[in-house]
Amino acid sequence: MPFKGFLSSKSGSSSVRGRSGGSSYAGDAANALSDGEKLAMLDDLEQSGLGWFWASDEAGNLTYLSAAIAERVDLPLGDLIGQPLSSIFESASREGRTKSLALMLGAHKAFSGFALRAVKKPDGAVLRLSGQPVFSKSGDFRGFRGTGADITEEFYREQETARLAKFDSLTGLANRHHMAHRIETTLTAFKSAKRNCAILMLDLDRFKQVNDTLGHAAGDELLKQVATRLGRAIERECEIGRLGGDEFQVMIPDCDDRGELGDIAMKIIDMLRQPYSLDEGRCVIGASVGIAIAPHDGVTMDEIVRSADLALYAAKNGGRGQYRFFSGDLENEAIFRRRLEEDLGEAVRDNQLFLEYQPIVDTKTQQVRCLEAQVGWNHAQRGAIVSEEFAQILDGSSQTSEVGLWSIKEACRNAAEWPESVRVSVNVAPALLNSQDFVERVSDALTDAELSPARLELEITEAVFFGDTNAVDRILASLFKLGVRLTLDEFGSGYSSLAYLRRAPFDSIKIDEGLIAEADRNTERRGDGDDASGLGLIRAIVALAGAMEMNTIANGIETEALNKALVECGVKYVQGPIYSDPVSGTTVAEELTGDAWKIAPSGDRTKRARRRTVFRKIQVIHDDHSYEVTLRNLSRSGALIQGLVDVPKGTQFVVDLGGGQLAVATVIRTNDDTQGLEFEQNLIDDGSGGLVTRNRVSPYALASAGAPLAALSQGNYAGMEGGLLGQTGSVPQFGYATAMKPEAA
Repeated sequence: MPFKGFLSSKSGSSSVRGRSGGSSYAGDAANALSDGEKLAMLDDLEQSGLGWFWASDEAGNLTYLSAAIAERVDLPLGDLIGQPLSSIFESASREGRTKSLALMLGAHKAFSGFALRAVKKPDGAVLRLSGQPVFSKSGDFRGFRGTGADITEEFYREQETARLAKFDSLTGLANRHHMAHRIETTLTAFKSAKRNCAILMLDLDRFKQVNDTLGHAAGDELLKQVATRLGRAIERECEIGRLGGDEFQVMIPDCDDRGELGDIAMKIIDMLRQPYSLDEGRCVIGASVGIAIAPHDGVTMDEIVRSADLALYAAKNGGRGQYRFFSGDLENEAIFRRRLEEDLGEAVRDNQLFLEYQPIVDTKTQQVRCLEAQVGWNHAQRGAIVSEEFAQILDGSSQTSEVGLWSIKEACRNAAEWPESVRVSVNVAPALLNSQDFVERVSDALTDAELSPARLELEITEAVFFGDTNAVDRILASLFKLGVRLTLDEFGSGYSSLAYLRRAPFDSIKIDEGLIAEADRNTERRGDGDDASGLGLIRAIVALAGAMEMNTIANGIETEALNKALVECGVKYVQGPIYSDPVSGTTVAEELTGDAWKIAPSGDRTKRARRRTVFRKIQVIHDDHSYEVTLRNLSRSGALIQGLVDVPKGTQFVVDLGGGQLAVATVIRTNDDTQGLEFEQNLIDDGSGGLVTRNRVSPYALASAGAPLAALSQGNYAGMEGGLLGQTGSVPQFGYATAMKPEAA
């Protein structure tokens, strides 16, 4: 019988004495069980599922298995008997940390609680086996006998609990704790191997608006879609995690190429700002990215994550929808910006704000038809903070509405002094538009300035429709009734819906600068301005506006080719550096005196605007000597330095831009103490309008060469093997201009 092997040979003859030493139970017919009754009891136990049994011979082949076990693993019992137990079952641990079944059986020792699953059914039931070795009287090993139990539900429950301890339950990405552990272990290993590792911190822009308007269920679904897009955006080995809320983190090992990382960051930003379809509606968000690279920006996990956080903070303050690399001055920048935000309330109260105006030009007549008001700040310590930087400080501030009302009132007061043919345009934040007394305050500003309502244009973004749309409709209707003009700003940024245009009384559509920039890139590539992918959408917007009797405005124009293409597309009004940067109210008043103010497009203005004027001390290295010079300006392909004399053309320098940024350059022109340099490899965009080298000298390389881990400083680098340019032991070849000579020189 199958259970016979489980019955001891002594079971029918031995006696078990009680504690009092009385008579044997085996001799008591009322309590004695025959072998058949014992087998029946074991059979009942097996059928109930409370106990299952198995046995193997000395070779490890299965000699007995409860039929219920075979049934649970969904395999025919006849196919299992006689097979090696280790070929039937394997460890249920996915991570392979548990000893193999073959090793357990080969040890000939008792074991318990061993979780197994059938090799042929890896996703099937999970069993817990226990086994006891059996030996003959002479001590020879005869095999195993043991018990089993079904622990499938318990196993998967524990497995899910372990998974949740490492992964985010909503998105399936690594959670904060697991990411911290992965980064720490990776950096520790990479430190000894002298390898690089990049950390990207991501924060979603406008995510709160989705939660507030479409609900938290929509927000959760949006986060799932973001996680999916992140996985598609990064086409190389990486670890992606969600730290909580709308904050994500990416670890990319063995990558310090800032050109490649910038491309990855830009791809992430582009993919995440594409529209999302949710059950609750359609929405568009954005993303900002901060990038730090070990070991340049930190060696430990805390250091590198903090650096990436500072870079993310700078990216968000830079206008959102952009990336930023960490640099040593970001911490001071962050501290100073927080102080500026604290001082903002005082700026409004003490009349420290001022308005500049950027002309909006009629494409047919080149006459200035409108002036867009932009707010600046005369800061006591910082000096003049122009409109672009001020807007970044104001974004998200509690002073947004107060500053907005001030700008409307001041713009109306100034415009009242202009010719009646010229309008003034003011940007209105969603929070200000939705305030209860907004329409009344606008009416008061017009009345106080004695300005016709038709000469005031209010620019609003589609974000205002994310709130109470009925309330927004009432406000816009009231403004229309008041007689002010309305412009839908940033049209084409991703929100754009025909429903907005049909429900609101807009006079103009301002095309999003992102579309303009894309069209600009396409015209530069093709050279003829005829690119369907770049200008096709702009043509469609112009046609749509014409059908709805609205004007179109294009902003941010920097090239003559783009300007020509936009005019050919039928855009009615244009503005940008090619026409004029923002100018003071005094300049506006002077230009509007007499005949109409006309501005012809000029590429020279753009060239001046694009040049990055710099004035700071840097080091340049020749042979094994470092010289302190003044960096006057910087471009992708070269730089202008001042301070050295007797430097012939063709001289090679290594330009130290700080933080391990070394660029090999050749002198292509020289004039007294000033030299023009051409870089061997172009600098790249840092994501926020600055320029950086593609790679940096690793602190590990500097340390091994005997140089300090910090940025290179003035001194002798003969200790670096081969010298920075392959020469050693030379004497300084160049002298300092008298006025530029450093104290230590």
